[in-house]
Formats: sequence, structure tokens, C-alpha cells
Amino acid sequence: MPAFSKDTAPKVEDFGPAMTYQGELDGYTAEFVSIREGHSLAPMLKGLPGDSCQCPHWGYLFAGNLTVTYADHEEVYQAGDVYYMSPGHVPAAATGSEFIQFSPTDELAVTLTAMQANVQAMQQGH
Repeated sequence: MPAFSKDTAPKVEDFGPAMTYQGELDGYTAEFVSIREGHSLAPMLKGLPGDSCQCPHWGYLFAGNLTVTYADHEEVYQAGDVYYMSPGHVPAAATGSEFIQFSPTDELAVTLTAMQANVQAMQQGH
């Protein structure tokens, strides 16, 4: 079975408020995430159905907390929690949060494409 650690992740990205260390494992993207600055992904999810992430995620929170908003409720995950985010969520992370997350690669790609387009539009002032 393929494996990697945070130190050996094949793809490292610096998004400013967050760092990700990721790779693909048999159709799933595994990523270690370090949050440097608390933020919500809401502005970056605009345009997706319900203006929310439609990709499911499974993970474990090592430090900090995540607040996940759904159309009808909110969930808060604390350090030590294993979590599942079902489609239709808007996540927000506190400064200092650290987690590992697993997502179906193809579904994640759809979300990331929309997020990148939103970031570009924000940078261009649209």
C-alpha cells in the first residue's frame, strides 16, 4: 500500500492562511493541513451548489477546532475528534488547527477548481 508522511508528501502548497501536504492514495487525496490564520472557506465556495463544498471528507483533528456549517445546523470538532463532513458543508478553521483529511480525489478536484476561480476573481477585484 502506498504511504507518505507530512515530511514526504508529494505535493506541498502554501495558501497563506493554510499549508497543505498531500498525496493521492488509490483514488483518495490524503492531506495534512496546518492552519496559520483562522478563516472560513465560505467566500471560496460561492457558485457551488448551495454555495457549499459537495465533496465528503473524513479526518482527524490533532489541534485546534473546526466549525462546519450546514444548511440546517452547525458542527464543531475539537482536538482529538475523528470527523466526517458530508456534502453541503462550509468549513471554518481556528488559528493553530492541525488535521489530516481524506477526500475522494475526483470530487475534491471539482471543489478545488471552483475555489481557485473564486480566489482569482477576488484578487482581480470582481
